[in-house]
Amino acid sequence: MSEKTEKLQALHDTLLNLTDSPLYEYRKQNNYLPVLGQGSPDARIMFIGEAPGKKEAEKGMPFVGASGKFLDKMLEGINLKREDVYITNIVKDRPPDNRDPKPEEIRLYSPLLIQQIDIIQPAVFATLGRFSMEFVLKLFDVPEKSEKISQLHGRVIEAQASYGKIHIVPLFHPAVALYTQSQKAILLEDFQILKQFA
Repeated sequence: MSEKTEKLQALHDTLLNLTDSPLYEYRKQNNYLPVLGQGSPDARIMFIGEAPGKKEAEKGMPFVGASGKFLDKMLEGINLKREDVYITNIVKDRPPDNRDPKPEEIRLYSPLLIQQIDIIQPAVFATLGRFSMEFVLKLFDVPEKSEKISQLHGRVIEAQASYGKIHIVPLFHPAVALYTQSQKAILLEDFQILKQFA
C-alpha cells in the first residue's frame, strides 16, 4: 500500500468516527455510509462536488447515481476513466432530502478535503457546482473568488497551491445539467477544456 493510500485510509477512519457532525445521527439512523472519495491517489485531476446523495450514501462512493453515470460518460469523452482521476465532495455525509450543505457543515468537513488535497496534490481542480467552486476559489485566494458560476464556468483559472501551480476549472453540477437541457450542452462543451490536462 502506498503512503498516499495509507494516509487516505487514515482520513476515512477519521470520517467514520466524526460524531461532532450534525449529519452523523442522520447517517446512523439510515444506515448510510460516509463518502470520502474515490479514484487514484496520484490523480492529476480532482473533481469536487458538494455532498453525497442517497445512492452515494448507500454505497459509500461518490457520484454513483444518474449524475455519476453522466460524469463517467463525460470522462470517456476525454479518454479518461474514473480510476484515472479522484472524485470527492466538500461535505462527506448526505444532508437530509438532498438539501444544500449548510455553512457549518462545510466548515466541519472542509479540513478533510484540505487534507485530501495535500495528500493527492492534484494539478487541476474541476469543481462541480456553485458550493464547490466558491470553496476552492476562496481556498486558493484567487481574484475571481467573488464571481458567480454563470460567469466563470468553463474557464481555466490559474492559482498557486503549497506544492506548485494549479488550474481550477469551474463546471456546472452534472445533476443540474441532467434536468436542464441548456446547461447540459454547456457542461458537455466546458468539460472538453479538461482534455488538455488528461
